[in-house]
Amino acid sequence: MSLEQEIIDNLTQALTPTHLQVINESHNHNVPANSETHFKVIIASERFEGKRLLARHRLVNETLSDAFNKGLHALSIHTFSLNEWNDEMKVPDSPDCKG
Repeated sequence: MSLEQEIIDNLTQALTPTHLQVINESHNHNVPANSETHFKVIIASERFEGKRLLARHRLVNETLSDAFNKGLHALSIHTFSLNEWNDEMKVPDSPDCKG
């Protein structure tokens, strides 16, 4: 199973999101071709309701702790409660890699 699929499966199981995007951004960084090291996660979940940003990010990071042990190096996290999520929302682009 790819690391990307593992991330999707783990987030889906733990946080039952109504919206989930997992984007492999490794190609934007100085890593070998086909790497799975840098990801952006955009997730809307009822589990984020009433939680501050730091608590939401901790939930995502705890859920993906095994992925970090398997080579996940960087994670851009964009979390939304169901009340905050709008399918037309614009999540900012990730910055270009400096390395």
